[in-house]
Amino acid sequence: MKEIPVYKYPGTYAEEHDELPAYRASTKANIACKEAIEAAIRDHYHDNRLDVNAAKQVISQFGYDRVFHVLANTVRHMDWDGRISRDNKAWAQTIPVMENPDAWGADRNRYFVVGSHPGLTDLFLSQVRKEKEREKKPSVIEKLKPAPDAVKPPVAHKHTQER
Repeated sequence: MKEIPVYKYPGTYAEEHDELPAYRASTKANIACKEAIEAAIRDHYHDNRLDVNAAKQVISQFGYDRVFHVLANTVRHMDWDGRISRDNKAWAQTIPVMENPDAWGADRNRYFVVGSHPGLTDLFLSQVRKEKEREKKPSVIEKLKPAPDAVKPPVAHKHTQER
C-alpha cells in the first residue's frame, strides 16, 4: 500500500481531470489504513498501555504520508472531542485534507475516520508523531562520526630551522 500515492483532492476534481482511478485507489488505501489502525490499536492495547509496535506496524505497511492523512482527517472530524489533545488537534490543522462532499453534501472522508476510542486514537497519533521525530534525529553515534568531507589527510610540514 505504500506505493499508492495519497490523492489529496476531492472526487469532483478527480472526475474533471480524468484522475478517477488514482482517486479511487487512494480512497481504498485510506480505508484500508483506517482499518489497520483500528486493528493495531485493538491488538496492541493491553494493561492500560498502547504498545509502540502498534504505530510501527501501520507505518511499515502504509508509510507516514497515508497514516498522517488518515489521522489528520480523523482528528478534524473529532475536533469537538476533548479526549483528543490540543497538540494533536493543532498538528492536524497543518496537514492538508480537503473536504470531499458527495451529491447530498455529506463528506466522503468520513469513510476513513478511525473508529477506535478517541483517547486510544490520540495515543496512537502521538506515537506515530514520535516515530517520525525519531526518524529525523540522528543517533548519538552518528553525531560523533565526522562528516566524510571533514576528515582531511594530514598536511606534510616542511621542517625548517627557526631563526
